[in-house]
Amino acid sequence: MPELISPDQVGQMAKLSSLRLSPEETITYQQTLNQILEWLQQIEEVDTQGVAPTSHILPLVNVLRPDQPVPSLPREVALANSPAQAEGCFKVPRIL
Repeated sequence: MPELISPDQVGQMAKLSSLRLSPEETITYQQTLNQILEWLQQIEEVDTQGVAPTSHILPLVNVLRPDQPVPSLPREVALANSPAQAEGCFKVPRIL
């Protein structure tokens, strides 16, 4: 496996991120980052000619129904169980 990121580079990234890494952690992160970069190189090798760029793998569809006016309760029925009313509206305590 070619070394894409050196332990010194991992140490520099840790310093910039205000992290303290032990020598063992530095080696672990170096191996992990190198593996990720190898995967990215494999992805770059895939032939994508003729493939349209996308932002989502599935088509986006609005799952909500369109708004349509429908009959609603008359105001008197809606306010019938209200403990307090004022000018045809629910009256509630003031909140400050």
